[in-house]
Amino acid sequence: MSVPQEQPLLVACLCAAWCDSCRDYRATFDALAARLAGDAEFAWIDIEDQADALGDLQVENFPTLLVARGEHALFFGPVTPQPQTAERLVQSALEGALAAPPGTIPDDLPQRVRRAAVPGR
Repeated sequence: MSVPQEQPLLVACLCAAWCDSCRDYRATFDALAARLAGDAEFAWIDIEDQADALGDLQVENFPTLLVARGEHALFFGPVTPQPQTAERLVQSALEGALAAPPGTIPDDLPQRVRRAAVPGR
């Protein structure tokens, strides 16, 4: 499926406050967000604080990233904590070279994550 490139790219890290890996990864994610701020929207989302907006979402490993363009999820899964991992994912998405196989990510996941990132949306 071709995803229109003019739609905004969302990169969301789904984490939990109790998770040491998430706390350690936060600086890496924030640095990536600062470097690519003009190219994508970045959101840090605590899955427990935003459980109502996220609904029945199972995140089993941290850090877990969602990369979506508009309402189309391109990637959803855990990543290694090295800075290059997320940067390669985001660059691939920005170049239009990242696409999730159909049916592997819930269709409404980008909408739910955006609601969690901006409560009241």
